[in-house]
Amino acid sequence: MSAEDRANATMKNVEGKAQEALGNVTGDPKDKAEGKMKQTEAETKHAKEDIKDNLKEALD
Repeated sequence: MSAEDRANATMKNVEGKAQEALGNVTGDPKDKAEGKMKQTEAETKHAKEDIKDNLKEALD
């Protein structure tokens, strides 16, 4: 995974945590749900890229 991809996934995770926290403070369930969704998306991207990296290492 390129450093840029990892940075983008990390930023998506941070953005999701912030949005979820905002939803907790304001009581907005939509913000909470969208924040959790962004965090899950970031985790999925990291996992996918980890698999790609491990596969590439195994093939090299």
